[in-house]
Amino acid sequence: MEENNVFNDKIFNFEDRLVRFAGECIFFTRNLNKSFENEYYKNQLIRSSGSSSLNFGEAQGTISNKDFVFKVSLAVKELKESRNSLKIFDYIKEGDENIRILLLKEVEELIAIASKMIMNKK
Repeated sequence: MEENNVFNDKIFNFEDRLVRFAGECIFFTRNLNKSFENEYYKNQLIRSSGSSSLNFGEAQGTISNKDFVFKVSLAVKELKESRNSLKIFDYIKEGDENIRILLLKEVEELIAIASKMIMNKK
């Protein structure tokens, strides 16, 4: 695995990490082979990774803990969908292997962080 990758730069702001994850998913999909299957899962990955960032952005503007938990829960749902799309690409060995591994590691960390935020608000 590459020692010099974008995820080596530590970002401590969760929203910024979500934005970076969504952007890196876009970069990953730009290099996929053109096929019906890849287009389908590529579009899913772009939507779900971006949606996780957008939902967390909305969570920051909520008034109650209940609303915050709901919005962050939506972000977790979208992150899990992103993870699933990445796992499919991993299973069929599509795209750059090193980048797939990095994205899968990052999405696991993002899910864990967001889930902890939810538990702390309950």
